[in-house]
Amino acid sequence: MTRWYNDAMNIRRVSERSKRDYLQLLLLADEQEDMIDRYLGRGTMFALDIAGKTVGVCVVTDEGDRVLEIKNLAVDPAYQRRGLGRALIEFIARNAKGTYDTLQVGTGDSPLTVPFYEACGFVRHHRIEHFFIDNYDHPIVEAGVLLKDMVYLRRSL
Repeated sequence: MTRWYNDAMNIRRVSERSKRDYLQLLLLADEQEDMIDRYLGRGTMFALDIAGKTVGVCVVTDEGDRVLEIKNLAVDPAYQRRGLGRALIEFIARNAKGTYDTLQVGTGDSPLTVPFYEACGFVRHHRIEHFFIDNYDHPIVEAGVLLKDMVYLRRSL
């Protein structure tokens, strides 16, 4: 696995025993802990550090048929809009190429997240209606939009 870093940034794999240490960051992208628990144990987690401080995380899972799924991608709000989320995606994509054919992500149909993933080369693939209504114990609102459906986007590797 390629480690990616520059003078200020390092992306590293998180050990199994340390994953829950990053719960506060994970909750930025998936605000219900029991939903995180559904994938954290079977996922591979990466952390993005700047000057020794973890400011971003990403959890990916093998979904079979050479598909790798981003289950959680979160960057500390103080560090957002600096290309760090994209850096995590590019790191995952580079390391997955050859083992996987497709990188996919499921997200709310939000004016914040869908355009971000599209700008990172993902295209809409399918949706699961009422996912957020059926699976979360409270309404999820992002950028003033009540999230109802899960939108899946895919990117070829």
